[in-house]
Amino acid sequence: MAYILVVEDEKRMRHLLSIMLTEAGHNVDLAAEGEAALHMIREKAYDVVITDMKMPAMDGMTLFREVRSCQIQCPFIFITAFATIDSAVEAMREGAMDYITKPFEEERLLLTVERALGISRIMNENRELKQELQKTAGSDEIIYTSRPMADLIEMAAQVAQRDTAVLVRGESGTGKELVARFIHKSSPRAQERFVPVNCAAISPSLVESELFGYEKGAFTGADKKAKGKFEYASGGTLFLDEIGDMPLEAQSKLLRTLEEKCIQRVGGNVEIPVNVRIICATNQNLETLVEKKDFRRDLFYRINVFPINVPPLRERMEDVISIAEYSLKRLGEGRDVQLTEGARRILWRYSWPGNVRELVNAMERAMILCRDDGAVTAETLSFLRANGEAGGDGDICLPPEGICIEDLESTLVRQALEATRQNQSAAAKMLGLTRAKFRVLMKQAGIK
Repeated sequence: MAYILVVEDEKRMRHLLSIMLTEAGHNVDLAAEGEAALHMIREKAYDVVITDMKMPAMDGMTLFREVRSCQIQCPFIFITAFATIDSAVEAMREGAMDYITKPFEEERLLLTVERALGISRIMNENRELKQELQKTAGSDEIIYTSRPMADLIEMAAQVAQRDTAVLVRGESGTGKELVARFIHKSSPRAQERFVPVNCAAISPSLVESELFGYEKGAFTGADKKAKGKFEYASGGTLFLDEIGDMPLEAQSKLLRTLEEKCIQRVGGNVEIPVNVRIICATNQNLETLVEKKDFRRDLFYRINVFPINVPPLRERMEDVISIAEYSLKRLGEGRDVQLTEGARRILWRYSWPGNVRELVNAMERAMILCRDDGAVTAETLSFLRANGEAGGDGDICLPPEGICIEDLESTLVRQALEATRQNQSAAAKMLGLTRAKFRVLMKQAGIK
């Protein structure tokens, strides 16, 4: 189903086109002349515009050029008589999609429209991709070397092949949306849209209209009907982030949509089928919300079919340097920026309460602060030690009664192994030791 604008000054032809396109399942708006059409295109997004070439006042070619000058990307199909085919060809040279000549057959019209809708979908996806690239600066890869993340990616790849509902759980900043995008890109729906919705960022009164759309006149300000995220994501994946913040009334409608696979726009009565894969995410304890009756129990069971828990960064410290180096390379804009051993120790010692998001932001700050020699040092990262969560020189004070160095070494070795999930190489680097020296300390501590 697409939104199509027909611009035709002849009433009979306008009516005929409307019947053909409506019977084919499309939503059709009509305009009798170019100026009215231009106003409509500025107010509403159309998938295709079908316009007569010759009209009084503003003709089809002028309308096309005006729309292009407004930076509105929308495929145009021109209706032309044999006498004006040259004009239609000129329009195609300027970027129009196609033209059909009068008189035309219905099959020819519908085939041309379907081809134009394919182009429209590509335009929308390219526009969305540019927006995402600007928003994420290209950091849509999951960087990891740790066993926990390898296991997670394997699980995500398995569930991607089926339309099973997935609930991605984890602390803020762990990369839950990246996991959801990975599932989408690994699924049979990869060529369709991935539509993210942050439930916590939408006003409670607008959640339903955002998800399900609304009809004209449904509420004050609804001067035209609009598709919601479910319709927009049709054929693809809808990612509901911070699902725990969704209002209870919207939860009940979401549950019905998931079970019936159809929606009703706000203010409407028509059941609209939707074909959407749902992935939800939360950093909250949904079980606790269920007990408090702040989250529907039946909806929880419906979305929690395949839970995936993204571990916090402190539980996969092996990934810290990989993510940091990747971030420096991405942010370096051609500069070869390296981490010194001192900087690596600072990164390993820090607890990363903000997880991957905090690490990436820290690398961006380090890029600004680092010297011209292209090295991020321990001094560069002094802002991490300043907050007291990263160990540094002088942090350990010798008590009056003294300490046992061997016991201290044993404790540090055990803590490093625990922080790196028994990865000896990563634990050795965390303590600034060679692996051989670290193995000697392990043996002295009686650690097998």
